[in-house]
Formats: sequence, C-alpha cells, structure tokens
Amino acid sequence: MQRVPLLSGTRLVVASAPDDAVVLRPPPPGRATDVEAATREALRFPLDGEPLEELARGARRATIVVPAPLLPLPGTAGDPRPPTIAVVSAALAELGIPTERQTLLVACGLSRRPSSRAVAALVTPELARGFRGNVAIHDAEDPALSPLGEFRVAPELVDTDLVVVVSAAETVLHGGPATLLAAANADAQRRATADSLLETSGSEGWRLATELERALSDRVPVFGVSLVLNHPHTSGLLRGYPYQPGALERIAGSPLRPAFAVTPGPIRRKLVRSLRIVRTAAAVLAGPPAVAHAEALLRGIELRGTTLDVPLDALVIGIPSTTPSLGGEGLNPLAAAQVGLGHALALRRDAFPIAQDGAVILVDRFTRTFARPTQEPYLAFFRQTPIARNPELLAEAERAVAADPKAIEDYRAGRTVHPLLPFRDWESCRPAIERVGDVYVAGARDGTAARHLGLIPTGSIGAARQMVTGRRGPEARIGFLLAPPYFPLKVDVP
Repeated sequence: MQRVPLLSGTRLVVASAPDDAVVLRPPPPGRATDVEAATREALRFPLDGEPLEELARGARRATIVVPAPLLPLPGTAGDPRPPTIAVVSAALAELGIPTERQTLLVACGLSRRPSSRAVAALVTPELARGFRGNVAIHDAEDPALSPLGEFRVAPELVDTDLVVVVSAAETVLHGGPATLLAAANADAQRRATADSLLETSGSEGWRLATELERALSDRVPVFGVSLVLNHPHTSGLLRGYPYQPGALERIAGSPLRPAFAVTPGPIRRKLVRSLRIVRTAAAVLAGPPAVAHAEALLRGIELRGTTLDVPLDALVIGIPSTTPSLGGEGLNPLAAAQVGLGHALALRRDAFPIAQDGAVILVDRFTRTFARPTQEPYLAFFRQTPIARNPELLAEAERAVAADPKAIEDYRAGRTVHPLLPFRDWESCRPAIERVGDVYVAGARDGTAARHLGLIPTGSIGAARQMVTGRRGPEARIGFLLAPPYFPLKVDVP
C-alpha cells in the first residue's frame, strides 16, 4: 500500500492507496524569469497590435485594471504580479501619463470588495507610497456603471484615454479579458460559466469577456499584459510537496504530523500561513488582452500540466483551506464543493478525467461554519429545505437574493460577497456533477450539509473507496490528486 498525504483544510490526511493507484502530481516549478525586464520587453514587443508606446501617444489619462489575486491556489507571500504592475505604471509615466493621471481599478468580480489595506498589498510598497492617482474598487451594483453594448461597466474603463489590463493567465475565466468582465455588472458576471476552465470552446464566460473587450476597444485603446506563473516553491514541512515522490513518504512518516493534527485550528492555520511559499513567473506576454491571455494560458498548461493516459473510475481530491472566491477565510460546505468540483476538476483539457458515472471523493470536514459576515449569502443553500438539486427552488432563491436590498447593501459596503456568487459557484459544479455518478465527502462532520448538496457523506477515504469498488468492481482505477497547487490535467482521448 502507498501512503499519500493530502491537504484537507489545514490538516494533512494520509490516505492508504493501493499499489496500482494513480498518483497525479504536478511538475516542479519552472525556471524563473526577471519579471521586471520581461515586462518592459513585452510592452515594447507585443504578440500582436501596437506597442504600449504607440497606444499611449497623445493620451492624458490611463486606467490600469488588475484582478483580485484569488488564483492560483494557494496564495503566496512572494508573487510576481506587484512588480509587473509597478513596471506598467512607471512605463506610463515615462510616456507622459504620470501617476497623478493614472487610475488603478481593482476588478474584484462578485467577491467581497477588498479593504484599502488589501488593495495596497496588490502593488509594491514603493508604488503604494508614490502613487498619486485614483484607486477604484469595482462595485458590481453601482448605479453609476457606464453602459457599453449589452454590459454596464466601471466608469473608469470608459472615462479614460487608455486601458491596460495586468493579470496572470490562469483560466479562461480568470485573467485577460475576464478581468474586464470582472469590472462589469453582476448579471453579466453571473453568466460567466465554462465547462472547462482551460478551453475557450463552450465557455459562455470567454464569449462574454471577449465581446466586452471588443466593445471597449471601439471606445478606447486596450492593452493587455499576461504573466505565465510557475508552480510555487514550498518549504518547511511541505518542502518538495507535491512535486517530489520522496516528499510524500517523508511527510507521511514525519513525527511532527500527529502533533500538527491535534494542534488547535487557529494555531494550525497560522502555522500554515507562516510557511514561506514563493511564486515566480516563467514569461510575460503582451498585446490585445485576449491574444496575450490565450497564448500565456497555453504556455502555462504546457509548463504546469500533467497528462492522464485514460479516464479514472474515481478521483480523490483534498480540499485546502482556501478558495478562488473567499481567499483564506475558511470554507463552508458549498465553497469546499466548488473548489473540488468547479475548480480542480475543471482544470482539464481534451476530456473529462473521470469515466462516465465514475466517482469523486472530496476530502473535507464539511462543517457548516460560515465566516461572518462575508459568507452569509451562502446560508441560502442550507435552510430547512434543500435547494441545490431542485431547479425551481434554486431559481426562486436566486431571484430572492438578487432583489434583497440588505444583501446588496452588505456587498456594496464590503461586508459580504455578492449574493449571486454562491449560485455561480454552484453552477460551476454542474459539469462535474452531470458526468459522475456519485460524489463522496470523506471525513464529513456534517452529513446533513453534504446531503443538502446531493453529496454522500462517508467517515473516511477508505470507506469511500470501498463504496467505489462495490459499484465499479475490484479493478476500479482510483486516482489521487496531489494539490494544492491545482494544476492543468490533460486527458488523452483514445
């Protein structure tokens, strides 16, 4: 039997896997580039279109659009995006647009609107001290949103002479033109879905984002800078995880692991956050946002992806204590399901990694805890009557929260996520749920919460595996996804 350590919340769970189990691990971090030099080079020599110097000619004002850094998971202390933003701001100043006439627009989508302190962390300390322009935090419910085709967008996108999008190419819904969509009205963002996060075909979110980019480009010049990020370098107890096979046995057999497991949750969370995790960039590309993003995304898939030769009968996925929507707040059951079903399983190309009517095993405690007040909109899924698998009740609940003035007020004040976000999170789980037969929650402490979402609570990974082999037979092919970081999964199609 193999011993496979998996992250579950802030815990390390060691699963006993059969010798023929498929252990999926990402490749180690690639070689880092000098992100500042690479950014300056990309601004001069874009993949397509005119360089930034030509687009800025005669411009008096510029808007730099950046997304909230929610991806990739996990977040890191060392991140190449702040230096990239600083280089772009300095380049605009050299081209005659000083910081006094620059606007930094934080496109936070439907997530909680960040505080001023959180915004300051998006840029380098030097830029934070020297920036004299306007800092705007997008409000998807602002009555002053400007009409633009079928969209309504942040006024900072149209009341300017130049728009520069700076993002990392993570998925078709995160970065590039999707950054512009994250600065649009809530209804448009709610429709931003994708069957696969790595394929533009079949993605309503990509279609909307590129349509918005075209509409905006008819009004003002739009330029994009996209980073190809490496996997993070890990240290401490997690040194070499999940890239090196030897790290798995070292972690599974570490005498510190049992002591770490019984440490109180808040202390354990603090210890996890204290680990030095550094992320670097492999390349910086520029041009029209959709062009630069698509090329950077393809390079990132090749750099960070792993190939699966044939779909599995079941896949075990550890759920960490962070999410693309909520950051490191701690997960409620719906957010945990979204990380596994709507994010990890959607980072795939060519085919779905699990055979039709196969199984997913999520490793999470599934406790019904909601960080207040941020996650209060998620409570709508856990009332007395389950709504997740009932389309009529689900639609009725969504209409109710969208028209709830208090929920909208709490979002606009920065107290909660947008009330539509939980419904988009659940929608992102749909492609996986429609393909697999069962979704088990191994280690669930709240079976009712799992059943509210139509999932099956089990006591352990071993119990879930027995249920899989009972349905699929003793030869069932079971995989274990070593993450985070979650990584692109390329599935060979016979």
